[in-house]
Amino acid sequence: MVQVRDGLQTRAAALGAAVGSIWLVRIVDFLVPGGGSFAGHGIVPRTWYGIEGIPVAPLIHSSLSHLVANTIPFVILGALVLLRGAFEFAFVVVTTALVAGVGTWLFGAPNTEHVGASGVVFGLFGYLLFRMLFDRRLSSVIITLLVAVLYGAAMLRSLIPSESISWSGHFFGFLAGILAARLIPDRRGE
Repeated sequence: MVQVRDGLQTRAAALGAAVGSIWLVRIVDFLVPGGGSFAGHGIVPRTWYGIEGIPVAPLIHSSLSHLVANTIPFVILGALVLLRGAFEFAFVVVTTALVAGVGTWLFGAPNTEHVGASGVVFGLFGYLLFRMLFDRRLSSVIITLLVAVLYGAAMLRSLIPSESISWSGHFFGFLAGILAARLIPDRRGE
């Protein structure tokens, strides 16, 4: 078996690529007039058109303030996930983006377009809160306590249905984070 260890540069590059991609989409969308996003469109619940938006919705943000509100916790929570490596980060981001997207498509408010990386942010949050239950590491317990103190009340409050936010993206992202914590392979031997 080939052992793969990613260093600090690889981890920083993974976080930089993820954050850079959402900023790049917002910058291009700002510079190129015409409405909508060059990346595509968001999730439109229960429509065939809306299914296409699942993979790109986390990249699209409705405003600069929306982007900043997602970027700050994405960087902090993403960096905590990256303490275990780029594979773990990629697994959690992809899992949460897809599960949050499908959940939003199934249960989101009708006749709306859901965009933004908040489903992934909530996935990172859920993953970090519940990872300790599955890997039983002291470092996971410490990270769980840190995340709960820093983000617990605010994040959990955002899981309550609201007309102004995509609660379905938040809720299913959070559930996807728990699922990712359960499904992530144990890579301690690598």
